Amino acid sequence: MSDKKIIAVAGATGAQGGGVVRAILADSRAGFAVRALTRNPDSPAARELARFGAEVVRADFHDEPTVHSALKGAYGAFLVTNFWAHGSAAKESEEIDVLVRAADGAGLRHVVWSTLEDTRALLPIDDDRMPVLQGKYNVPHFDAKGEGDELFRKAHVPTTFLRTTYFFQGFLQGLGPVRAEDGVLTLSLPLEDGKLLAGVDVADIGRTAYAILKAGERYIGKTVSLAGDHLTGAQYAEKMSAALGEPVRFQPVPYDVFRALGIPAGEEIGNMFQFYGDFDRQFTGARDLDQLRQLNPELKNFEAWLAGNARNLLVG
Repeated sequence: MSDKKIIAVAGATGAQGGGVVRAILADSRAGFAVRALTRNPDSPAARELARFGAEVVRADFHDEPTVHSALKGAYGAFLVTNFWAHGSAAKESEEIDVLVRAADGAGLRHVVWSTLEDTRALLPIDDDRMPVLQGKYNVPHFDAKGEGDELFRKAHVPTTFLRTTYFFQGFLQGLGPVRAEDGVLTLSLPLEDGKLLAGVDVADIGRTAYAILKAGERYIGKTVSLAGDHLTGAQYAEKMSAALGEPVRFQPVPYDVFRALGIPAGEEIGNMFQFYGDFDRQFTGARDLDQLRQLNPELKNFEAWLAGNARNLLVG
């Protein structure tokens, strides 16, 4: 362990950070060791990481000295914030500030920052096609991370900006097909017919981040925009139908209708899908699937992801 470069992984017990931890630990011949950052090192998930060979340390984004201590002596880091833990762009921005200061103070050689587009670069806040949220955002969990990119740049932290996208796992968490009154499975999404939705297996964030860290300095300062597939709503439904062995139809839900449904974070999700749809050429165009598979040959398309997850689409 002592001769290996330490990679500190934020959110190590979560989906994104956990994927990075698993990718590094699975490569026993690589010259990297894992330092798993978590608010609770005594949690069952953290203890499991320790059993697999990770060094587990406490890091609480709202207790800044713990983050500085956790990054000290590391070569690099995978950094991520979780907007959905609190739903506040202001809090997420505070967390990003802490990460930037800690990364700068630790003198890290390479940071992979899990981020998203600032939607306001394409959709000015005074454009009235979608409601403004939390005072100054179109899609708060996108825009706060996009703002954070500039903080890493200004601090001269050597950073690769890994832009993610919609997780295929969302189809297991409330956005999957539901049997309609006529008995037909129906995939209802706030996405217009013919618009592309870039999706990715969340595990591929970890695999891709690790590939970037292994590639070294040539990715510093660059943006890698990630996806595993670009499909329309009808194409997602078609592939679900093939995997489930029965018809699945796609039903587009108007953005305003979706935002008015009263579901948790409905406005946020509605705005997100509208951004995907209104700017699908720019968003998907930034995600070159062929180039991404050169970086991460294991990158899963939706069909490959379905092969291991279709049986869970209809659970609940």
